[in-house]
Amino acid sequence: MVGLRQFVIDAWSWLNYKPVMAEAGRPGSRAFPELGASWLPSHEVRRLAAYKVLAAYDNNQGGQLAAVSGDESALERRELGDAANLVDTALGYLLGSDQQIVVAGAEHADAEVPPPGAVEAAAVQARLRAWAEKELLTLRVQQAERNAVLLGDSVYVVAWSPGKQRPVLRVEDPGFVFPQWDDGQDDDFPHRVHLAWELPEEPEAGLKARVRRVTYELGLVDEGDPEAGRLYPWQPGRPSNATCFLTDAEWLLEDLKRGETLDRLPLHKARYRVRSDGVELNRLDLMIDFVPVVHVPNTIPGAGEHWGRSSIARVLQGLDELAATDSDSSAASATTGTPIIGLAGARLPVDRATGKPEKLRVEAGAVWQLGESGRMDALDTSPQLAELRARVEHLLDRIAANSRITAAGLGTLDASEVPSGYAFQLALAPLDALVGSMRLAREHKYRLLLKFVQRLYMAGRAEGWTVAGESFEARLAWAPRTPTDRAAVLEEVVSAYGAGVISLETAVQMLMDAGYPIDDASQEIARIRTAVHEAATRARGAVVDDDGTTRDDGTAEDETADTDDEPEQAAA
Repeated sequence: MVGLRQFVIDAWSWLNYKPVMAEAGRPGSRAFPELGASWLPSHEVRRLAAYKVLAAYDNNQGGQLAAVSGDESALERRELGDAANLVDTALGYLLGSDQQIVVAGAEHADAEVPPPGAVEAAAVQARLRAWAEKELLTLRVQQAERNAVLLGDSVYVVAWSPGKQRPVLRVEDPGFVFPQWDDGQDDDFPHRVHLAWELPEEPEAGLKARVRRVTYELGLVDEGDPEAGRLYPWQPGRPSNATCFLTDAEWLLEDLKRGETLDRLPLHKARYRVRSDGVELNRLDLMIDFVPVVHVPNTIPGAGEHWGRSSIARVLQGLDELAATDSDSSAASATTGTPIIGLAGARLPVDRATGKPEKLRVEAGAVWQLGESGRMDALDTSPQLAELRARVEHLLDRIAANSRITAAGLGTLDASEVPSGYAFQLALAPLDALVGSMRLAREHKYRLLLKFVQRLYMAGRAEGWTVAGESFEARLAWAPRTPTDRAAVLEEVVSAYGAGVISLETAVQMLMDAGYPIDDASQEIARIRTAVHEAATRARGAVVDDDGTTRDDGTAEDETADTDDEPEQAAA
């Protein structure tokens, strides 16, 4: 390790190979000038630098970023969208074709005798789906999850809107979010979260450069009396002494001194923002006992870590190799399409103005006069071009394998190379494991988000949400991540349900997971039971009226089977 001043292993050490990372946080850095701000905590510099590098690759600007750090040859690098393609492919498999809010127990609401809480769960599910429709949840999930897949992290902020009378959902850039973990804190969630960014100077408006900080912080309901508590609707009978305060303020950059970082900004120099109703946002009591900020990591963080990892993190060097090979291939194709030609004994035309021989151009229809001993030799670079193209294919396969998206997932696998559907499923196995891990990392986060939505509805005393009690267990259900053989699933469901080894609820859920167009499991189950009941009634020779009652139509056959001798027929 000659010349290596420090060897760093952290959540972003996969970027240590790039010289540009050594500039992060240094004064006068051309690659990361914004990271030299005095208010920025030093321990956040590497995370923010990693975000910028990943964003550059996503926008085909990795070469430009390298050139800023001194590698001028990087400007010639050809980047053809491979990084963005990997991100979008992983995102597509993660999300599937649809996402749906599901509340535990709601599928039993239409049973003849619904279990306790099933009807209430179905009502909450309907309200949450209506909220998701109004808040464009599907769009927000797309926005947030692309950040997570590309950068490793995404952030949701949910807040109560008095005007809309519902919680509103925002997606924040993870580079603007700075959670504060207290020393010795054993909780899974920070007690304080800053959202901060710089606002540029606006001379025409008379505004100087400043930094804005929005803070959500848990504190005591009554700082003078730590034992004082407050009853929240979601935990009746259990007073809590905690509440969440909101502060929104700005500081002029020229007023900040070195050492006055994000969590130490001088309060006496702050200018607090004012809400539309005239309330100053200085430790405003939100009347909730949680921080309404949900961080969603792309991967399951390691022990002691909080941040996720980008889906292209471990193949970033492979993308560099691919860009370099594409650049070499482009140069080789130029000499193959327009080869270098050497002439001997040729009579070159002379420029009458300068008296010097003119340059010859290789083009269709060109005629060159050669002497008796003249000769023409062409440089054939096609073998090198073929080798470079083969290397591109090799790198793509390597990147697909190491990212676990697989060649089958990227669509580059030749169908003729797959002997059977089972072999294709095996080829997709690493992708299935990858998506399963990514969804597991998000499972609890979306449950938490939907819990916050329910609690904000309760705190806002919205119509239909005034009943006190613990929030219902709601989750975000994902569609199948890979193509499913619906016919095979249907056959399996019919066989298993007919044999009595699975319930009707499980059967319907399996069909939904396979991609059948079933919007609501409980409604579908109710329709199936109604159809079965009507069919059975008609088989007995009865007529079903519109009100659901049955009457004999006189066509029933005389059933004289001895049920004692033929119990199976009687049961059937």
